[in-house]
Amino acid sequence: MTTTDHIRYRAGYKYQLDADYFIKTKIRPPEDIFTRYIILLSDGTLSIKSGYAWDGPSGPTIDTKTSMRGSLIHDALYQLMRMGLLPGSFRCEVDFLFKQICEDDGMSPFRRDYFYFGVKWFARFAAKKGSTKKILTAP
Repeated sequence: MTTTDHIRYRAGYKYQLDADYFIKTKIRPPEDIFTRYIILLSDGTLSIKSGYAWDGPSGPTIDTKTSMRGSLIHDALYQLMRMGLLPGSFRCEVDFLFKQICEDDGMSPFRRDYFYFGVKWFARFAAKKGSTKKILTAP
């Protein structure tokens, strides 16, 4: 076995999915999208594979059970936009889906609206094609 002198990694992730997750959405790309951890079919079926890492809800907030599923779905779909696989024109639909999931999961209306307007107004950079977490090395 060959070894290398350093590792390559990305920082900023707090959570890792422990089982595959599926949801039917209204996000319908022109073609099926397949990545290592995310599959989005043209019929709106989103599959996020076990092992997917994400950072939970962003901004000045506390991570709670009512925000976890929404943040997972939102982060995965934004990642597809950053990769250039899902057109950025879907951003408003993705943000609204986040709000709907938070509502379905019992988030209070005030907090849900706060989150929704936060991503709507301030998360544009996070969906920008080509913006990815920097690759770090150690030692």
